[in-house]
Amino acid sequence: MDEPSPDTLRVPGAALHYETRGEGPLLLVIPGGSGVAEPFDGLAERLAAQFTVAVLEPRGAPRSPLDDPDAEQSVEEHADDALRLLDLLSPDAPAAVFGSSSGAITTLALTARHPDRVRRAVTHEPPVVEVLPDAERHRRMFDEVHRAFRSGGVEAAIGVMAEGFDAPAETPARLPGPEAMARMHAGMPFFLDRIVPRFTRFVPDTEALRGSGRLIPAHGESTRGRLPARPAEHLAGLVGHPAIAFPGGHLGYTSHPEEFAAALAPLLVP
Repeated sequence: MDEPSPDTLRVPGAALHYETRGEGPLLLVIPGGSGVAEPFDGLAERLAAQFTVAVLEPRGAPRSPLDDPDAEQSVEEHADDALRLLDLLSPDAPAAVFGSSSGAITTLALTARHPDRVRRAVTHEPPVVEVLPDAERHRRMFDEVHRAFRSGGVEAAIGVMAEGFDAPAETPARLPGPEAMARMHAGMPFFLDRIVPRFTRFVPDTEALRGSGRLIPAHGESTRGRLPARPAEHLAGLVGHPAIAFPGGHLGYTSHPEEFAAALAPLLVP
C-alpha cells in the first residue's frame, strides 16, 4: 500500500495541507466535516492505480490553519483554494474533482466558476438545502445545529444534525488511527461554528452548471429520499444530469470504499 505524500500550499490567509498518491490524471478530493484526509484513504488507495489522487484539507481544518483564526469563511474562498491546488498539480489539463458534503458544495462553486479547469465533478450529498422546495424547514434545522453547538458543544450539535438527517448509522471499513481521530474531533468545532451556517445557505449557480456534462450529482443508496440525498436528487433536475446512487450513505466512501471506488472511477473519465 502506497503511503500518501503530504505537502503544504500557501494561499492568501491560510496554509493548506494536502496529500497525493498514485499516477495518472489528477483527481482532487475535497472532504466535508472536519476536513481530515484519512477517512478517504481507502477510496484513494483504490483509485491511485488510475489517478494521481490529491486530498485537500480545506482551510480551517486542523492541518490547514488560518492566519486569522477568526476569519469568516465563504464557499467562494474555499473554491478559490481548490483552484489554486488544481493550478499547481495540473496546470496544463483540467482535472476530475470529487467532493463530499460541505466539500461537495465547494465543488459546485469551483465547477460553476471555473469550468475550464474541471473535466468532471462528482458532488456527493452536498447539503445545498436552498434548492429544495421545503428549504425553510431545513434552514431552521441547520440554525438549530449552530445554536446547539454554541450552547451545548459538539455532541449536542451532532445530535440535532443526526435527527435532522434521519440517516442510517454507518461503520467505517477501517478506523483512522488515533492521531487522525484526534484531528477529526479537533476539527468539529470549526466545522459546526464556521462552516455549517455559511455553506448550508449557499445557492449553487445551476444556470452555469446546466447541460455542461461536467457535473454529476450523487447520493448514497441508503439515504435515498432523506435529507442527505434530497438536495442531490433535486439538483439533478436543475442541472440536467441524473443523480447517481453510490454504495452506503453519507459516509459511503468510508463504509464501502472498494464498491464506492468501483462506482466512482468510470464517472471521472469523459
